[in-house]
Amino acid sequence: MNTFASAVRQMALQDSRSCAAQIAALAEHSLRLEIETWPKPGLVSHIDAGSHADMDASTFYRSATALRPFFAELTEAGERGDPMLTLRKIGLRAEHAMLEATGGVNTHRGAIFGLGLLCAAAGVSASGRVDRQFPLGAIVSRRWGRDIIGGPRLSDSHGEVASRRFGVGGARWEAARGFPSIYHVGLPALHSAGPWVPDDAEAARVQTCFALIASVEDTNILHRGGVQGLCFARRAAQSFLHQGGVARSDWRRRAATIHLAFIERGLSPGGAADLLAMSLFVMQLKKMQTKIAPP
Repeated sequence: MNTFASAVRQMALQDSRSCAAQIAALAEHSLRLEIETWPKPGLVSHIDAGSHADMDASTFYRSATALRPFFAELTEAGERGDPMLTLRKIGLRAEHAMLEATGGVNTHRGAIFGLGLLCAAAGVSASGRVDRQFPLGAIVSRRWGRDIIGGPRLSDSHGEVASRRFGVGGARWEAARGFPSIYHVGLPALHSAGPWVPDDAEAARVQTCFALIASVEDTNILHRGGVQGLCFARRAAQSFLHQGGVARSDWRRRAATIHLAFIERGLSPGGAADLLAMSLFVMQLKKMQTKIAPP
């Protein structure tokens, strides 16, 4: 009996690790898709380094690869029902791995936080403790929202500094509220752009990036350009969208012009980039769950 029980537990553990590995692979893939999107105003891509002199696409690829096992750990932690303290410890180890892979460059600190929480929420969903139709963002908010707001803060984080200086919520409030920018901006933009450019997934990602820039109080932009920089960025993105976005045949030229304008001003909407990757993750995970759902 003990041997049988042990075998059952081992099978369950293997299933859990397999699920976590799949979710982690989706998380890494989402980060790579974000890099393989151009033009994204001021951001690093496979084409150029945007407003950055200390990183390029290869830096981000190395970072994404290094983070994959930690996304799996966070998924397993969510499946076990671990508290925020445990998630935070895994996140700190992930950050150390990122810095080691990039030679000290902060490529994905925001993604470790946001995408990591979504992986943990995916683990909760996979455990069966909540209905799989329940949004990942809502799981994050209900399970860890208070701890996210009340937890320790990184005093050297550009996002934290900008949040204090300009009185905006930043990534913490976005996560604690269940990632409204993903569900109200990112996912709708991805879905609505699809029919306009059915054979160009990159165009849908560009449209989504612009939609996020137009609506998010991006602390990365505030850090680099202050309120004036944020106002410029949002107006430029809104103008692109109001003039047809990627539905127009000349969309890439117009987007590239805005990209250059961001570079001239040293602006980089890193928050929008993280939310783009997270939106892609949520969308891909939903598709995966639909495919494997029992009849």
